[in-house]
Amino acid sequence: MPINALGQPIGPDVADWTGVRPPDAIAMEGRLCRVEPLDADRHAADLFASWQADADGRNWTYLGYGPFENSDACRAFLDAMAGRRDPLFHAIVDKASGKALGVASYLRIDTASGVVEVGHINYGPALQRSPVATEAMYLMMRRVLEELGYRRYEWKCDALNAGSRRAAERLGFTYEGLFRQATVYKGRNRDTAWFSVIDSEWPGLKAAFEAWLAPENFDEEGRQRRRLADLRTGG
Repeated sequence: MPINALGQPIGPDVADWTGVRPPDAIAMEGRLCRVEPLDADRHAADLFASWQADADGRNWTYLGYGPFENSDACRAFLDAMAGRRDPLFHAIVDKASGKALGVASYLRIDTASGVVEVGHINYGPALQRSPVATEAMYLMMRRVLEELGYRRYEWKCDALNAGSRRAAERLGFTYEGLFRQATVYKGRNRDTAWFSVIDSEWPGLKAAFEAWLAPENFDEEGRQRRRLADLRTGG
């Protein structure tokens, strides 16, 4: 650990760091999906149908908005989000069906420090726990950590959202701690769990993602041969 002239420990030198630019509003192309900037004209009908398949509204419990009463309310929300740069919303389009099945966004974009968060993740039932969902998260992580050179990629969720916490850990995010009484939404308290991936971890995560997403990792019925967690840890 570096020590300054006063004998105090200080952080490693990053004097050559010059910051990064914001993520581009351009599509990310994968084998299974395309993650493209949200466009209400193209995506609203698909997304409303995808979200309506969540009959009991389970997807909306830990989001600060929704569920939407009808397609007009959904369209109004998507119109308000489309075209914004922070959060920068993307639709996740399944290549097999051509349908937008969910959304995710970049937000709290800090170009000076090279930090960005992924959030507003809302997958319809057809997208949940699928290779398409994993590929979408891989593409979004690759865009900022590899293509744009960000230093830190964050995931935050309600500490009671067990599904989101499991997803973060499966994708290789490290749990960093609990921010108590961090915010209020839908008339209730939220303690926020924080997770992150940093740039030095990306090469190993990239290799694991690509090995997991490879066609040969799935049998004839589409079942995985090796788990992503095992590929990350060498298990």
